[in-house]
Amino acid sequence: MIPSIPIRSDETVAEKKAVEVAWFSDLCNGDYEFLGVPDGDLRSSFAHCADIVTTADRLGYQNILLPSSYQVGQDVLTFAGGVAPMTKQMSLLTAIRCGEVHPPMLARALSTLDHMLEGRLTVNIISSDLPGTKLESEARYQKSREVIQILKQAWTQERIQFKGEFYDLDLPTDPIKPYQQNGGPLLYFGGISEPARQLCAEFCDVFLMWPETEDRIQATMEDMSARAAKFGRKIDFGYRVHIIVRETEEEARAYAERLVSKLDDERAAQMKHAALDSKSAGVLRQDALREQADDGDYIEPHLWSGIGRGRSGCGSAIVGNPDQVLAKLQRYMDLGMRSFVLSGYPLIDECEHFARLVLPKLKQIRLARALGRLPEQTPATPLTTAPRV
Repeated sequence: MIPSIPIRSDETVAEKKAVEVAWFSDLCNGDYEFLGVPDGDLRSSFAHCADIVTTADRLGYQNILLPSSYQVGQDVLTFAGGVAPMTKQMSLLTAIRCGEVHPPMLARALSTLDHMLEGRLTVNIISSDLPGTKLESEARYQKSREVIQILKQAWTQERIQFKGEFYDLDLPTDPIKPYQQNGGPLLYFGGISEPARQLCAEFCDVFLMWPETEDRIQATMEDMSARAAKFGRKIDFGYRVHIIVRETEEEARAYAERLVSKLDDERAAQMKHAALDSKSAGVLRQDALREQADDGDYIEPHLWSGIGRGRSGCGSAIVGNPDQVLAKLQRYMDLGMRSFVLSGYPLIDECEHFARLVLPKLKQIRLARALGRLPEQTPATPLTTAPRV
C-alpha cells in the first residue's frame, strides 16, 4: 500500500489520475541519433529547437522545458521570446539561473514572456555557479533565495522592498506585473542537497526529481512534503526522465542499445563534464545508481541508466512497449507525481513516438490552471487594459 503523500494539487484536481505531460527542447547541444556522435541536422540552432517546440505543441503536450547552460546553443530567454508567438496552446518551462540577470530586470523579462504567452509561462529555477565563477554552496543558495523572494514580491506586491546579503532594492512593480495575477508563474525546482530541498520547500511550487528507484523517490517525496509542511505549505512533484517506447519491448531495448553503440568512454566523459552541474549532488547520485545497475544498465525493471554514461543531469530512460511505459508512469502518479518532463533521442522522433503510443492514454492537466494561476479573462495590467500612467 502506497502511503498518502500530501500533494497540493490534490485539493484542486478532481481526477487524481491526471498529470501535466511536458517535453524537452535541447538548447544546449545535446540532441543525437547516436549518443556522442554529432549530427549537423540536430544542432541546437534556433530552427531545430523551435521545430522541437512546435512539434510538441502540435501533438498536445502541455509544457516544454527550455534548459539553460553555458554550452553551444540558444540563450533561454532570447529563445523563449522568439518561439513564444509560434506556440498555440503549450506552456514554456523556461529555466533561469539565479543571479545571471539583475532580479528586477529578470522579473521584467519573465513578465514580458508571460504576457506574450497569455499566461502560458512556467519557470524552472536553477541554483548553480555562473560560468567562470565559484560560490560556496551556502552563499549560492542564499543568492537564489533572494532572487526568488524578489520575483515573488515583483509579481504579488505594489513595490519590491527587499534588503538581503546580495540585493538591496526599493522599486515599484508596475513595470513587471505578470499576466498570471494570482501569484505569478509557477516555480519548478530540482536538487537533492540539503539547501536545495529547503529552498524548494519554502518557496517553490513543483519539486522536479531525476530518475531513481521507486522506493527512493517515495522517500524523497515524503521528506519534501514534511519540509513544506513546516512552512505551512504543500508542493507538487514532477519527474524528469527520458523515454524509449516502441511497439514491442524487444524493439525498445534494441533501440536503447543502438543509442549508445558508438559512445566510447573518453567521449562519454567529455560530454558529461562539459555541463556546469556534472559534480552536483544530483548527478553524483545518478552515477551511484548506475553503478548498482544490472549488466544491461537497468536499475529496476524498465528503467535504463545507459544514457547517464554520457549525459550530466537526467541519466535514465523508461524503456518498453506502450503498456509497460504507461504502467511505469502510472506507478509514479500513484506515488503523487503531477508532472512529467520527458525527452528522448532524437528529440523530435521520440516526441512523435510517445505522442502516438502513450500520450492519448494519459489524462492531462495544466498545473497552472489547476492551481488557479491562469486567469479566466484577460487581467488588467499595464500591458493589457489597465489605465496608462
